[in-house]
Amino acid sequence: MAKDKPAGSATLTRDEPAKKTVTTSVVTPKTTTTRSAMSDSSRSIALPFGRQNYTLMLAGIGIILAGFFIMSLDKEEFGFGFLGLTLGPIVVMGGFVLEFFAILARPKA
Repeated sequence: MAKDKPAGSATLTRDEPAKKTVTTSVVTPKTTTTRSAMSDSSRSIALPFGRQNYTLMLAGIGIILAGFFIMSLDKEEFGFGFLGLTLGPIVVMGGFVLEFFAILARPKA
């Protein structure tokens, strides 16, 4: 007496090659909305940083540029004076620390 196999089970033998199953998917068309149908909140672009972050970033860039300018004011040969070796690099590093802080600071909501 032969037993009926359930519909979902399949056993393969050497004599029977594997049957390929074909799956179909239904593609639904995307609906498009016009500009007039969008709300005002969806039109605004969310910036990754807040106003305070961008202000601090600009200040950091200004401090970095000021440090390089201080280094260029050194009158010693090859910039080996106090301005070129000490003060300028400290100001530049301060600008980079401010940039680091500006990127990691949480924007105020």
